[in-house]
Amino acid sequence: MNLRDVVSWNTIITGYAQNGKIDEARQLFDESPVQDVFTWTAMVSGYIQNRMVEEARGLFDQMPERNEVSWNAMLAGYVQGERMEMAKELFDVMPYSNVSTWNTMITGYAQCGKISEAKNLFDKMPKRDPVSWAAMIAGYSQSGHSYEALRLFVLMEREGGRLNRSSFSSALSTCADVVALELGKQLHGRLVKGGYETGCFVGNALLLMYCKCGSIEEANHLFEEMTGKDIVSWNTMIAGYSRHGFGKEALRFFESMKREGLKPDDATLVAVLSACSHTGLVEKGRKYFYMMTQDYGVTPNSQHYACMVDLLGRAGLLDEAHDLMKNMPFEPDAAIWGTLLGASRVHGNTELAETAADKIFAMEPENSGMYVLLSNLYASSGRWGDVGKLRVRMRDKGVKKVPGYSWIEIQNKTHTFSVGDEFHPEKDEIYAFLEDLDLRMKKAGYVSKTSVVLHDVEEEEKERMVRYHSERLAVAYGLMHVSSGRTIRVIKNLRVCEDCHNAIKYMAKITGRLIILRDNNRFHHFKDGSCTCGDYW
Repeated sequence: MNLRDVVSWNTIITGYAQNGKIDEARQLFDESPVQDVFTWTAMVSGYIQNRMVEEARGLFDQMPERNEVSWNAMLAGYVQGERMEMAKELFDVMPYSNVSTWNTMITGYAQCGKISEAKNLFDKMPKRDPVSWAAMIAGYSQSGHSYEALRLFVLMEREGGRLNRSSFSSALSTCADVVALELGKQLHGRLVKGGYETGCFVGNALLLMYCKCGSIEEANHLFEEMTGKDIVSWNTMIAGYSRHGFGKEALRFFESMKREGLKPDDATLVAVLSACSHTGLVEKGRKYFYMMTQDYGVTPNSQHYACMVDLLGRAGLLDEAHDLMKNMPFEPDAAIWGTLLGASRVHGNTELAETAADKIFAMEPENSGMYVLLSNLYASSGRWGDVGKLRVRMRDKGVKKVPGYSWIEIQNKTHTFSVGDEFHPEKDEIYAFLEDLDLRMKKAGYVSKTSVVLHDVEEEEKERMVRYHSERLAVAYGLMHVSSGRTIRVIKNLRVCEDCHNAIKYMAKITGRLIILRDNNRFHHFKDGSCTCGDYW
């Protein structure tokens, strides 16, 4: 048989495997009159492509000769199946360990959440390329090690590593997660300087960074300049305006997207319904929800129902929200019951809140956030005995309340605060500043809402406790150190409390500053004594 015939057999085997016809591929392999290393590799790769790793390994072990492609194919099979122990055993005996092979292992460890193993290999690499750095940065970012991801990005630049779109995208995503706006802007500048076009891949990462970092105006400016916008670009802007409290602007983008000929997907409708919910547009929300399937071919999922329950619950339509849950095509999950519980707390419906809480505790007995919501409702009703019972129940089940903390970035340095913080080096100055500001706020009409305090103590003590909540400390520090005319941006890991929300409105009014606070639910833009959420959050 001549070489051309061998190549033809190999090509047909590969074609069958790529189309999922693995049995036909194997039959051809067995019937092939000549089986060279490429024939064996084609069959091994075919098994890998069809996720038949055991069959691939059996054939791999029988190979009379192996080349770099066959070794890499077998390694990729183990990595794709997240069988990293087998992958490592193979990797350790491979005669071909080029940079691509090392990158495969690093990516595999990172995707499995084994970030220490990934970093160990990364440190041992004899040579790195842009893919190596990007894989490691993405691994840190995806595993929640945001600051390590950013540190590695900076290190890559110092060592002369070439920046590529993937590493830029991972770094921007990390900036979005930790709200590192200044660093995000610097990365944007380097992208422009490096000649990267703001097309979909990098452009969407930039959009998300600006939206999540509280700079919706810069996101909009970038969006207008972007070439080749896709559905992700539009969805990012709609969701961004929604989270920032500009619901009508979000819906304007939605209508513009449709005029551009793009078909809304399920993520689009989640953003649209969320915009209606955050802005109190009940009728519009109902309309979009009930036209989803007919007009856009999108079947409502749990996220869409959660948005509707939130929309109706915020508006005080608790019975309608509960009825909607009863008629869902699937059982409500803990998130949807949690939405109803939150709305019941706001509107003081203890009976419905207790019903929702019972459902949640049955599904997620360690959900500390739901205990806190129910405790808030009991405390605001003066039911301190029930608050105490909940605390005992939490203690018996080993449920710990997630501590609240807030942070602010100033000159690329992050300052983190907890309630009643005693560790910040400038705590005395911050507390003195807050004391003075509190007096000015009271003269302007501020009255402390002490019902948010879940302790049966004297009113004066309650006022002192809310005055030193983490978001107040972070805002105060920003007022002290961010130059006049610049926006103060604060992030909190939990939902901003009702009293702090009210207090920060007064802080913004008295100081004449724009204060943007991102909590775990949305953004609040405080200016001239009001908030973009319209006190509707």
